[in-house]
Amino acid sequence: MGSMMNPDNIISIGTCFGKFTKSGKFRIHITSLDYLAPYAQHKMWIKPAAEQQFLYGHNVLKSGLGRITESTTQYQGVIVFSMSDVPLGFGVAAKNTTECKHTDPLSVVCFNQADIGEFIRCEDDLI
Repeated sequence: MGSMMNPDNIISIGTCFGKFTKSGKFRIHITSLDYLAPYAQHKMWIKPAAEQQFLYGHNVLKSGLGRITESTTQYQGVIVFSMSDVPLGFGVAAKNTTECKHTDPLSVVCFNQADIGEFIRCEDDLI
């Protein structure tokens, strides 16, 4: 079917996983979350009280961290889940697993990169 369409008439087909920046780096989009979440090696689960803040684009504090995958290193990409295993977004671990367990409750443990709240906040820019 793709060979019957004129390439000039195709805008997009399928799911957008991300975009390349002007410097050539790939910036992942939240639209790929459902496809990547089942294959994640490093995960963080956040408590219900911290879910709303994460979905508003804020970082995850230690007080909101429920669980973390063992052997997660600092600055490792992670998928953030709710405690009921619903994928909420992408993040970067601010601390490794051991540091997360022993840090103070107001320390950032995960930097928010993308979350499902972006569907509402940035709906015009997602494609």
